[in-house]
Amino acid sequence: MASGGPARGKRSRVTLLDVAELAGTSRSTASRALSGTGYVAEHIKERVQAAADRLGYVPDVSARTLKGRSSGVIGLLVSDLRNQFYAELAAGVEHTLSSEGYQVVLVDDHGSAERAVDAARAFLAMRADGVLIAPVGRGATELLVEHGMPVTEVDRRSGVRGCDVVTIDSRAGARAAVDHLLALGHRAIGFVVDETFWDTGRDRLKGYRAALRAAGVTAGRRHVLDLGHTARPAQEEVWRFLDAEPTLTAVFAANNVVAELVWLELKRRGVSVPDQYSLVCFDDLPWMRMVDPGVTAVRQPVFAMGERAAGLLLERVRHGGGGRSASVVLEPELAVRDSTSAPRG
Repeated sequence: MASGGPARGKRSRVTLLDVAELAGTSRSTASRALSGTGYVAEHIKERVQAAADRLGYVPDVSARTLKGRSSGVIGLLVSDLRNQFYAELAAGVEHTLSSEGYQVVLVDDHGSAERAVDAARAFLAMRADGVLIAPVGRGATELLVEHGMPVTEVDRRSGVRGCDVVTIDSRAGARAAVDHLLALGHRAIGFVVDETFWDTGRDRLKGYRAALRAAGVTAGRRHVLDLGHTARPAQEEVWRFLDAEPTLTAVFAANNVVAELVWLELKRRGVSVPDQYSLVCFDDLPWMRMVDPGVTAVRQPVFAMGERAAGLLLERVRHGGGGRSASVVLEPELAVRDSTSAPRG
């Protein structure tokens, strides 16, 4: 479905001469200071860099060879390549783009908004034809859109206008998971999440609460553990949470990272799953099918998400970055395995 309006007005490109004038140096001095070639006094380097940062200058390192032509490069910016979700997403992106003759430049920002902006600057400098991004802040998307770069956000949305978005219906997926537990007879259901800053975490919390509300079940704040709001190590927080809520008969983990924490803690305690605790999670990774019992999970079409996002970006690239922005929401499905059963006793 389509949403949003036209992209923001494009920012005129800041030149090296603009930076030199603001810093009070010659163009050649500014060039040496920013490129690191040739001698420039340290205090002048700092002055030039400050001017570049203030103006939002992006060095055009490839303009001499790519001027007026497509670079054939698409940037892909993700949050954590150790998370298999992003590896699968990247595979879907690469599958679509390679068939169209594009090279994918993959960057992991490690969940840092500052690193994401640095990566955005690098994509602009290499004149990438477009960028796919799983945002960790508004800054990187804003910088790319303001410079006229075609952008598609994937998995999360920053709220910046002028880019396409491909996400999963997290609220519906969470509700399906909790409805499954409710249908089995569970009423004391805990929810563990590692962030509610982004719409993914927020929507999964909303789905959890909506399912309980519809069933007439009251769940207080003590039944929800938000690891993003705690200072202690995550594993310790899961341990404290389970100890503090002995009435729980089931736990819903908001993603695969959280699910692993809960699974390991239950196994460390020698807890029987599902005899003592039922466990369901959002994200379906291979390990969840390999452990005993297999973990009931909300399956996301991650590879297809990458393919769809890449397809939207290619359409935007072909149309020069213009047109109305599109928002695509894919549907998850619940894979029921042996980690869930009716509560005992």
